[in-house]
Amino acid sequence: MHALLAINWEPQIRGILIIIISVGTLCGSTYLILGTNIGARLGFLVALAGLSGWMMVMTLVWWTFGIGLTGESPSWQPVRNNSILMQTDSVFAAGVVQEPIDVAADAPFTDQAAAVQKSLLGNGWRQLGESDSSYGESASAGGFVIEEDGTLKAGEYQVVEVFDKGGARYPKIGESIDFVAFMHKPHWVMVEVAPLLPQRAEPGRAPARAELDPSQPHRYVYMIRDLGNKRVPAAIIAFGSALVFFACCYLLHIRDKRVLVNRAGGLAVPATS
Repeated sequence: MHALLAINWEPQIRGILIIIISVGTLCGSTYLILGTNIGARLGFLVALAGLSGWMMVMTLVWWTFGIGLTGESPSWQPVRNNSILMQTDSVFAAGVVQEPIDVAADAPFTDQAAAVQKSLLGNGWRQLGESDSSYGESASAGGFVIEEDGTLKAGEYQVVEVFDKGGARYPKIGESIDFVAFMHKPHWVMVEVAPLLPQRAEPGRAPARAELDPSQPHRYVYMIRDLGNKRVPAAIIAFGSALVFFACCYLLHIRDKRVLVNRAGGLAVPATS
């Protein structure tokens, strides 16, 4: 009883037992039927060909639709050593723009933020609207980075603007046909974050509307798109299963040819003098 309870509460042991029982029941029963009808070695070859062929078809479906056994999904990752830019000079030093930003060092922070936005738009960056499909994901990733770094806490900032650059797919046939566009150019995003004024919570009253703090500089979260490897596990299993399947089919083909030759030789009538 203690052993059964231990197995029930250990997910690793349960998983191993489930795999052993499943393989023994499904694959073993099929091999048992084939082995008793066509022989042990030939039955094993036919069973292995069927299993590898089924796995190849299944993983091709996984690979096509990105389901089943998947790897890491695409995500935004902070640029190393330049993830959070707190000054206008840092934006140029990080290589975000090609020329220094023309703004006085003692200018109000709102003017500095406007100068950064103008410089970004002049260097090929695209300003995303809140209705854009990638706006929410980029803003959420930028908030996660700035909170994880400890620069600002949740509720102390507000995402003001989101800019992105790059990410084009190639090669394309014309402008609209992109079913062969398997390559991607680097895709960057800049999330502009502004600190908020401290709010005083009063019991029984709704929270006051958040207001930007003009006495603090805006922060810029610089990130790059990591395409991940979502379909790689399925692709590896598909290639491996295909190799085993075609190898088994080749061996079965060679065996059939050998059997035909042997049968033809055994049925031949010896010549008489």
